[in-house]
Amino acid sequence: MYKHILFATDLSDDTGYILEKVRVIRGFTGAKLSLIHVVEPLPGYSYAYLGIEDIEGQLIEEAKKMIAKLGEQLAVDNNNQWIEVGPTKSKILKTADEIQADLIVCGSHGRHGLSLLLGSTANAILHGAKCDVLTVRLPE
Repeated sequence: MYKHILFATDLSDDTGYILEKVRVIRGFTGAKLSLIHVVEPLPGYSYAYLGIEDIEGQLIEEAKKMIAKLGEQLAVDNNNQWIEVGPTKSKILKTADEIQADLIVCGSHGRHGLSLLLGSTANAILHGAKCDVLTVRLPE
């Protein structure tokens, strides 16, 4: 069965819903668990007066605090928690490859069109992953 699960989270209010499913899967498999959150780079032109580095730095610091809290809830060591900056899909897939995850778990927010089945990020992960992907449909 699965040996290493990567829980890709957007750290939104829906994280708790997925967290319970991750906890159950981990319990069944006894797999190692890693966490990842990706901070998307901000476009500089719309934040010219605010200091783009300051805003991204604040987002990264807040994400570190939130993922550490999630790590405590799931008993995930700091060495298995990642905050990345860049395109979400590529950062998640790269990390999954590097840590040799055999399952990626993520949520799906899709509400219309093809996204009714999968959100755009979840869809991109599903089609780009070299391992299994579990997308958890979030409640509306």
